[in-house]
Amino acid sequence: MHGWESWVAIGDSFTEGMGDDGPEGGCVGWADRLAGAMAGQRPGFQYANLALRGKMLREIVDEQVPLAAENAPDLVTICGGGNDLITPGSDVDEVASMFDGAVARLRAAGSEVLLFTGPDPKVQPLLRRVRGKVGIYNGHLHAIAERRGARVVDLWSMDVLHDKRAWCDDRLHFSSDGHRRIALRAAEVLGIPVTEDWREPLPPEEPKPWLRMRQDDLTWTTTHLLPWVARQIRGESLGDGLLPKRPELQPYGTASL
Repeated sequence: MHGWESWVAIGDSFTEGMGDDGPEGGCVGWADRLAGAMAGQRPGFQYANLALRGKMLREIVDEQVPLAAENAPDLVTICGGGNDLITPGSDVDEVASMFDGAVARLRAAGSEVLLFTGPDPKVQPLLRRVRGKVGIYNGHLHAIAERRGARVVDLWSMDVLHDKRAWCDDRLHFSSDGHRRIALRAAEVLGIPVTEDWREPLPPEEPKPWLRMRQDDLTWTTTHLLPWVARQIRGESLGDGLLPKRPELQPYGTASL
């Protein structure tokens, strides 16, 4: 049995669970998967997930951090800044300074904090253009964790996430298996017993013909890239008009990772 009685998850689409579709619609994601495992080991375990797709770090700091600090749960997980980094002209040092202030506030409220570095985006065409910024940001995050006494899930070092099968079709979010492995890695960092190993290699992948890969690239461009560019130009977000899926701390049902 672990020692956590309550957890508030805050962030953007990563923590909301985009890419990991539930059987009845909506997102599952690493956080819900981990919450189910934690609830199975701790009767009465309470969980809230305030994360919303498309949120910039300033929105997370202004809208979600105060609610998490007010509840003062045993644990707060925070991941944010990725949407800032892929926005042209963003300053990685300014984003990191904002993140540091958020972690300091959560720690001052008495919560343990778990944060996530960015994954290595080398395998994805849209994200790899900001690979250097992600690397610098990750350095800041490790320093923040050391300075504030927080724990870190280092996604960059997870080799299984370097496989394209760990990502969903939009090439921006993780697949169901990617989320499952991230949940297992977070459990390891938190000292929560699990029966599976996130390091388990994926089976060998059959190579795709060159023409099929180009067709996939064209489909991705029209289905995901061009709409993303259009939203950036219009200043719109995928999360506009949406509400968090679990806005309050409540008991959570058990589930398998």
